[in-house]
Amino acid sequence: MGTENQTWVREFILLGLSSDWDIQVSLFVLFSITYMVTVLGNFLIVLLIRLDSRLHTPMYFFLTNLSLVDVSYATTIVPQLLVHFLAEHKVIPLVSCAAQLFFSLGLGGIEFVLLAVMAYDRYVAVCDPLRYVVIMHGGLCTRLAITSWVSGSVNSLVHTAITFQLPMCSNKFIDHISCEILAVVRLACVDTSFNEIATMVSSIVLLMSPFCLVLLSYVKIISTILKIRSTEGRKKAFHTCASHLTVVILCYGMAIFIYIQPSSGPSGLQEKLISLFYAILTPMLNPMIYSLRNKEVKGAWQKLLGQLSELMSKLGT
Repeated sequence: MGTENQTWVREFILLGLSSDWDIQVSLFVLFSITYMVTVLGNFLIVLLIRLDSRLHTPMYFFLTNLSLVDVSYATTIVPQLLVHFLAEHKVIPLVSCAAQLFFSLGLGGIEFVLLAVMAYDRYVAVCDPLRYVVIMHGGLCTRLAITSWVSGSVNSLVHTAITFQLPMCSNKFIDHISCEILAVVRLACVDTSFNEIATMVSSIVLLMSPFCLVLLSYVKIISTILKIRSTEGRKKAFHTCASHLTVVILCYGMAIFIYIQPSSGPSGLQEKLISLFYAILTPMLNPMIYSLRNKEVKGAWQKLLGQLSELMSKLGT
């Protein structure tokens, strides 16, 4: 192909979910409500952990990070999606597209590493409870959190750089709801084997490696739980991990499905649905899972609501 056709595209057009106006308006209303619930739920979790001293533990320190990642990821995707539902021309500038890819890919990587860190925290809590405070000290927790954020950000920076150095020729229609890496790479008018290999490698490093650490942690946890003689003790140990395990299944399942084999992966519609799952459902469900399945969080909610009720009563009198 001649170099004259290998031009740089200055903007892209996102095809989105549907071109039907009525459907787009309905989706706008649905996703607007979902996004508000997501933001409110995650910020309430962060506020609750901040206010209740009983939640000042490593587990909830990592949960705070997870909530910040979730709300940031949703904010990277959903507002632009809402604007495009009501826009006639669903245009996104090159710089905005690159920024969206960087933040969404980075935050996704951070979440996978963070879930592995949380699995290690649960492993220590169940398998070595007497030394939990000594092992999971503040310095280690901070370093593990920083490692999660740095590793995801560096990986995203590399992928964003090698993706947007590809010549797109005249291709500017992205068959997706956002500037997702696989959808953007498909626009290139040159061989993208290197990008596909890079995606595979990063999937192994930032997806499969943390996933294997999570599996190893839970093998050890389950083995320890089965050795507990009392039924009550086993239930208590299991509930310690139930919320995290539910989130792990939600987050890792579809990511492995879509990213491990990018050259023969799912269809365009499946990719869009998976992206919606990560951008809307997962960030909304995570605080609910930790609130509904965790006795400490439910107790903190009850305490906070009781204090608010008492305050309102005093103001009323």
